[in-house]
Amino acid sequence: MRLGVVGMLPPDPADIHGPHLVAIRELGLTGGALSVSATGSPPASAPVWQRVRRLFADEGMDLVQVGIGFKECLFDPDDEVRKRLLEDIRRGFGVAKELGGHVALIRTGSLSPDGSYSPHPENHRPWRRAVLLESLSWLAEAAEAIGQTVAIETHLLTIMNSPEFNRAVIRDVGSQRLRVVMDYVNHFQTLHQVYDSRARLRHIFDCMGPISAIAHCKDISVRNGFVIHMDEEVPGEGELDLGTALRLWHEAHPDGYMMLEHLPNEKYPLAAANVHRILRREGIPVY
Repeated sequence: MRLGVVGMLPPDPADIHGPHLVAIRELGLTGGALSVSATGSPPASAPVWQRVRRLFADEGMDLVQVGIGFKECLFDPDDEVRKRLLEDIRRGFGVAKELGGHVALIRTGSLSPDGSYSPHPENHRPWRRAVLLESLSWLAEAAEAIGQTVAIETHLLTIMNSPEFNRAVIRDVGSQRLRVVMDYVNHFQTLHQVYDSRARLRHIFDCMGPISAIAHCKDISVRNGFVIHMDEEVPGEGELDLGTALRLWHEAHPDGYMMLEHLPNEKYPLAAANVHRILRREGIPVY
């Protein structure tokens, strides 16, 4: 398997330079990620994309994930909103292709005004699924037309809220260019699943392993509180059996990338060191 990071790079691709990539490589990571707006790339940005692509190539690194940012929702009941959004995302796919990104990452969005990963009861009405499938099928065709793989970030608070649902959606769209992100932390639903994480991880990987294009490497900590509070944690510093997660990913995708994410830059050295330590302990090769 391979390791990378979603972070440690300036948010503006124009500000990315060689030393940023060297710092990532020094942690034993070979992949990076960046984000672009779904409103598309103005013509003036083309030289920037070309320069960034050359920087990664010169350093012998992969641009693994190109996030396509947008605020709208893929199953918005307003057809005009959805039509504009899909066209914007299609243009974002073109940017990902120009950058040489392994995957273009998208989200489903939420009908909550508070953000794409905020809960809302309308996200889970049965009729929303058909609208989601229509949007994803359109996007899959757009991705197929240019040969760009797309990975959907799923989460228990979104419409794609379970491994079983995710597997069914990918099956129904039926495109090899439409995959999901193996973000296993996003699909722990209860406390007992965290404390018996090996069983939950196996179930998540059984459902989502075959349909995943990349993985995100995180951990979970359980916090004090009257109701359940589960937060993301530095890999190796939380409750999950990370060795099982790493082994399951390697077995499913021996050449696939797992990406560290959602940490301040100063914590990535610890995260990378922990993951490399667990890989050595488990006898899992990384390159």
